Amino acid sequence: MSQEKSTGTVYVVTERSPQAQLFAEYLNKHTGCQISIHSPHAALPISASGNMLILIDSDHIGVDALPEWQDKLPDALTKTPLAAFNIHDMDHALEALSCAQLKGVFYRNESLEVICKGIHALLEGELWMSRDLMARLILFYRKYQSNAFRPACGLTNREMEIISLLSAGSSNQQIAEKLFVSEHTVKSHLYNIFRKINVHNRIQALNWIHQNLGPILPNIETARSLQRHRPR
Repeated sequence: MSQEKSTGTVYVVTERSPQAQLFAEYLNKHTGCQISIHSPHAALPISASGNMLILIDSDHIGVDALPEWQDKLPDALTKTPLAAFNIHDMDHALEALSCAQLKGVFYRNESLEVICKGIHALLEGELWMSRDLMARLILFYRKYQSNAFRPACGLTNREMEIISLLSAGSSNQQIAEKLFVSEHTVKSHLYNIFRKINVHNRIQALNWIHQNLGPILPNIETARSLQRHRPR
């Protein structure tokens, strides 16, 4: 099989195993990228330079753990594109997109050839998702525009801003940067939001947003640039 080659670094976040090693070796051979495996529980090293991609094994980092895992990324890696593989189905993909700012989604039944093509696209700054998933994101974005800022449960304007960023998959650190406040302030706001809407964690809050303010928008930037995607 002939494959386009490119330069870049790909961190595969998964538990080490013979299968994971074979996967990494295949990606290295057929993409030309430097591939390294990293435990979900270990800090990721900071790469020197060049294009980078972080490929997350959803079998080892569940959707409920994604926000906390993303929050712990080193500052130098916060702008590195993220993609998830071993995604079960569209519902699983949407849930993952609502919890992290993913640029790519690979389903469990994707061929290795498709994954290699997706890696090339992601390293070029593109998005990589199925046509059906893109259509759902566009629908979500349209509905989100009309109702995401509707007042509810006595939430303040600032709390609604945070809810909108939360629903777009932003981590606490990213929310703090976008609103020019400290992470401590963001956590205080989230505590008040959770109390007002009677939930106990981020996943419950996302479900509440979906039920009360309209569909969750996985990523505003993703939805706005879907036209750059390839059809499938």
